[in-house]
Amino acid sequence: MKGAVYDGSELLVVDDLEVGLPGPGQVRVRMHAAGLCHSDVSVVDGTIPYPVPVVLGHEGAGVVELVGEGVDRVAPGDHVVLSTLTNCGACPECARGRPTMCRQSFGTRPQPFSWGGRPTHNFANASTFVELTVVEAHQVVRIPSEVPLAAASLIGCAVMTGVGAVLNRARVGFNDTAVVIGIGGIGLNVLQGCRLARASRIVAVDTNPAKEDLARQFGATDFIGPTPAGDLVDAVRTILPDGADHVFECVGSPGLIEAATNMLDWHGQCVLVGVPPSGTKASFLVEGMFLDKSILGLRYGSARPHQDIPRYVELYQRGDLLLDELVSKTSPVDDIATLIEELEHGTVARNVLTL
Repeated sequence: MKGAVYDGSELLVVDDLEVGLPGPGQVRVRMHAAGLCHSDVSVVDGTIPYPVPVVLGHEGAGVVELVGEGVDRVAPGDHVVLSTLTNCGACPECARGRPTMCRQSFGTRPQPFSWGGRPTHNFANASTFVELTVVEAHQVVRIPSEVPLAAASLIGCAVMTGVGAVLNRARVGFNDTAVVIGIGGIGLNVLQGCRLARASRIVAVDTNPAKEDLARQFGATDFIGPTPAGDLVDAVRTILPDGADHVFECVGSPGLIEAATNMLDWHGQCVLVGVPPSGTKASFLVEGMFLDKSILGLRYGSARPHQDIPRYVELYQRGDLLLDELVSKTSPVDDIATLIEELEHGTVARNVLTL
């Protein structure tokens, strides 16, 4: 079968991948659509160290083909969105409704694939850039068959992380103010999360002025384009003189993280959404944090996939959550190199691979 594999030196589209039958508690999903995320590119460029060879992709939707022993959550023919979260469901964190903090969901490196006779890893417990994948049953969430799979594929990462950062982690409230730095696939979902939370002023920041119309479509009330780093805080405070209640840094830049903390109003919180290279350090003035300010880390939108995915699907069906508008282009997996180039140039919301 066909899929996109990173072998440690180059990204290849191959047609000789194999995957086994689902074991107990597992399902095999025929992938139909998969969003291309910066995290996939980060494996290739070394920002995210990962064992190789690995089948890439972690954001996708498809149709259940087979289920393993003991699986009754889904059945063959069900349309599903994949989650990367392999939480145990039984530990204290899972019991508290914080599955992203389940320690059993960290550090697993399954090898469900075979490529040229060599065991091959999946990425982020999922691997969606492939015709068939095998995952744990609790990683798939059934959705109505009428929801387009290209749009649904983006729920599993971009929407889960971006909207979740707002509603689950920051808990943005009615009439709050927010700044969103970096208007890519995640940043657009942070914007619409703030819109859903009924924030009063939502300031989008991006170096690409062409993104203004898209940012406003997703919820931005204001837009700041290319601005020297030293002037960015002043530009925000021209719009929000006292600073913002919430600042979401979606780039993963130490300089922007520091700037984000300086944009905060008293009691404000900075949410770190973007992922910098491993080992990156950021600084801030400690004295500036004593006015009840906070810096919040984030993992996967503090998601509860089996509650959040149906909720986001319902919002989409009501017209409140934009998904179709996130899809910039759909292309076969063979075109992945071109789609990565477009992603790195910052000219798209989200490109979707079709399998």
